[in-house]
Amino acid sequence: MDEITAPTAGMTISVRMRQDVVVVDPERFIAAARAALRETDPEMTEERAAEFICDVHDAVWALMDRFGRLAADAPATSGRPGQRILDRPDGLSPAGERQQIVLNDPFPLQDYGCLMPENYDPFAIPPVA
Repeated sequence: MDEITAPTAGMTISVRMRQDVVVVDPERFIAAARAALRETDPEMTEERAAEFICDVHDAVWALMDRFGRLAADAPATSGRPGQRILDRPDGLSPAGERQQIVLNDPFPLQDYGCLMPENYDPFAIPPVA
């Protein structure tokens, strides 16, 4: 049985999340990202969306901004290892998700200001957690 932990004043709660997808159709992926960008800004033209969404990073951020995840309407995984979904309209095959709650990380992200130490991994689990 899991230990019951009551919230306390000053407690830091961190949620580490990972979403994996496999790009099975790059053109559909970029088109879906551009459509997501246009949905968030109805005045955005297709031409302007093409200027904003130029690479994989732009596409990921557009989908995350619009849906809060990469493959918004999909299950966390496509099933068996190595099995891909090839016919999704966004050109992505969901490839797994993980979330982990970490309590009492000694330095929440805010405490680093705008510059984190060069060797700092914000996704690592602190040894005291």
